[in-house]
Amino acid sequence: MLYYFFEYINKIFSPPGFRIFRFLTFRMALAAITGLFLSLYLGPRIIKILQKHQIGEAKKIDGPKFHWSKAGTPTMGGIIIIISVIVPVILWADVKSIYIILMLAGTIWLSAVGFLDDYLKVVKKLPNGLIARYKLLGQILIGLLVGAVIYYSPQFAGVHSVTTVPFLKNVNFDFSFMYIPVVIFIVTATSNAVNLTDGLDGLAIGITVIVMLALVFMSYVTGNAIYSNYLNIIFLPGSGELTVYIAALIGASLGFLWFNSYPAQVFMGDTGSLALGGAFGILAVLIKKELLIPILGGVFFMETISVIMQRLYFKYTKKKYGEGRRIFKMAPMHHHFEMLGWPEPKIVIRFYIIAIILAIVSLASFKIR
Repeated sequence: MLYYFFEYINKIFSPPGFRIFRFLTFRMALAAITGLFLSLYLGPRIIKILQKHQIGEAKKIDGPKFHWSKAGTPTMGGIIIIISVIVPVILWADVKSIYIILMLAGTIWLSAVGFLDDYLKVVKKLPNGLIARYKLLGQILIGLLVGAVIYYSPQFAGVHSVTTVPFLKNVNFDFSFMYIPVVIFIVTATSNAVNLTDGLDGLAIGITVIVMLALVFMSYVTGNAIYSNYLNIIFLPGSGELTVYIAALIGASLGFLWFNSYPAQVFMGDTGSLALGGAFGILAVLIKKELLIPILGGVFFMETISVIMQRLYFKYTKKKYGEGRRIFKMAPMHHHFEMLGWPEPKIVIRFYIIAIILAIVSLASFKIR
């Protein structure tokens, strides 16, 4: 909105200094600052509203007993993040960009799916919230939309189903007719992965910030003809606009972390986690870095794999020995370390360190080829 206003001022009056609003780096800074301060402003007010209406986390019988004390902590705080992302993006980004349209559509849609799930669990007191197949349907639909737009849009002509292969020079992989199903899988997997990781105070949101810091660099160089040519990666004109979205998300997430850090004053709930995970997946798809997801999102990947391994091994041993056995003391993996006696803040910080290392490796893949 303000982006177009200042563009209009530039065309009509050409005042000195106003050209700065055309620069991505300046609008990135404005989006990050706007997202941060909006999140810090909205946080206490939304937390009070959630407390007033007794919208709090329910006691999780299948979770660690020492988490029972967290019951009643306001949840659905993802509303803080989503508003603090959407507003700066509308203000400072080119909302006519196909990249921004897809990011906003994915964020809002998945947040709505998560909100419905939280509402049914917390307000309507349905133990399982939104039926799993309906939640999955919501994730599949947005994945289908993103995949179809990229596959058929002339803006992606020549690279619509292509992705960069990490660590290999001049090697791209073409998903061909399988591209849309792959995008659906990625969006579904990443949104669920962040949802599984959101089990400790500050864990999911902090790792999201680390991942987004790497993605803001990747998006910038992908949309820059000079840098993309130098790094020998796919050049996507206009994709640099994604940096404004990512900057807003980083600012909003840091503001939310202020309230979500240990001991948490609010939880994001599915309202936030599904949207953040989906945003990660859609961003990777849009800049053609799908194959970097298991590395860059390694912590999310590890958490998801731990749940899959636990369930499969339990079913296998129950069928073979008559009783189910477990690989981990509890899944997802962060609960395993809690059961080993690690303090919650120590687990979170160590997972942050792992996420930072994986982000560095992901960025290094641009040169180690």
